Amino acid sequence: MSRLGMTPAEKSWILYDVANSAFVMQISTTIPLFFAQLVENAGMSSAKATALWGGVTAAAVLILAVLSPILGALADYRGMKKKLFSLFLAIGLCGAVLLALVSQWALFMAMFVIARVGYSACNVFYDSMLTDVTEDHRMDLISSHGYAWGYAGSCIPFMVGIGVLFLGGFSLSSFRLSFLITAAWWLLLSFPLLLRVRQRYGLEDRRDKISHAFVRLGQTFRKIRGNKGLLFFILGYFCYIDGVYTIISMATTYGNEVGIDSVQMILALLLTQFVAFPCAIASGVLAGRVGSLKMIRIFILLYMGICIFGYQLDQVWEFWVLAVAVGICQGGIQALSRSYFGQIIPKEESNEYFGFFDIFGKFADFFGPLILSLCAALLGSSTYGILALILLFGAGYLLLALSQRAGAGKNSQPPAC
Repeated sequence: MSRLGMTPAEKSWILYDVANSAFVMQISTTIPLFFAQLVENAGMSSAKATALWGGVTAAAVLILAVLSPILGALADYRGMKKKLFSLFLAIGLCGAVLLALVSQWALFMAMFVIARVGYSACNVFYDSMLTDVTEDHRMDLISSHGYAWGYAGSCIPFMVGIGVLFLGGFSLSSFRLSFLITAAWWLLLSFPLLLRVRQRYGLEDRRDKISHAFVRLGQTFRKIRGNKGLLFFILGYFCYIDGVYTIISMATTYGNEVGIDSVQMILALLLTQFVAFPCAIASGVLAGRVGSLKMIRIFILLYMGICIFGYQLDQVWEFWVLAVAVGICQGGIQALSRSYFGQIIPKEESNEYFGFFDIFGKFADFFGPLILSLCAALLGSSTYGILALILLFGAGYLLLALSQRAGAGKNSQPPAC
């Protein structure tokens, strides 16, 4: 281990979070703004842009929601995880590059779906690699460091891209150059994981692994259904992560709709990244003392307050306050959800279980933007959709309480000294 107490595999795994977080940053900032310009140049309103962007986001995550458990089941066979990860990494990178090469808004939507599907599929395998690179008692710490360094590291290509946008007067060509910078960053920082991380757990390879994967999916579903603690946790995760992902993916389109200046939005969301860095690491430390589930429930309560504040948002300073509040919660709730799930599942079937974990997350990411899109399309404003997210966070909180009561929470406690 290094002086910081991390193995080369752990550090390489963390570094990939730095790699792909740059693209995540674009998804929530410059990509929607570029799309809004394309749509508005075609003569459509900002509310229409919000509705279209929510729809294309929902379509991308729905595709992955269907594919995730199948891909996860296939990746559990020895030697398959890295191959599938590399395939979808190539797909995601190709889509990210093509975003910079198209000018028609409908074609841009199609390229975004390709890039988003590639990125999200990679995360199914990447999340499950947590069980390969570290041990149960270190998962909260390593997962939190992944999100933390992802937030901090993603600021580097993002700030370079913002510099390009300012120099280019936020022209379409300057947006395109910033997309290419992010794609290059994603590619280069993916190499350490490809070279150093190995699949420690897995099922023996077999010729009929594709058909057998579908058989295993049914078996795993029955196992999850029979484990009440695990089932309640996944259902609760679906509810609260729905709100988290919606706030991340729709922040700039929502801010644009309520009249926040684009430059102010981008700078405020950059502040979110800086705030999230220490807060994500702190959440991993606190989880080691009070337990993962307790920390996740605290973050859920904070998010409910964020929704109430966001509902009445109409001033620039309020958007900045919201950015700080989201930064405090965002990394911690995602990191602890991932690490806690990794602790309570069978390691040799981690990809398959993370496939189910991801399908709930992706359906959540589909449902939340859809709520905002419907509110924007039917009511002329998506603010009511933000308020409705409180119900999802509340349901998630109650389901986590049921999960702990059913027994799953015992694994979230800090290990005995």
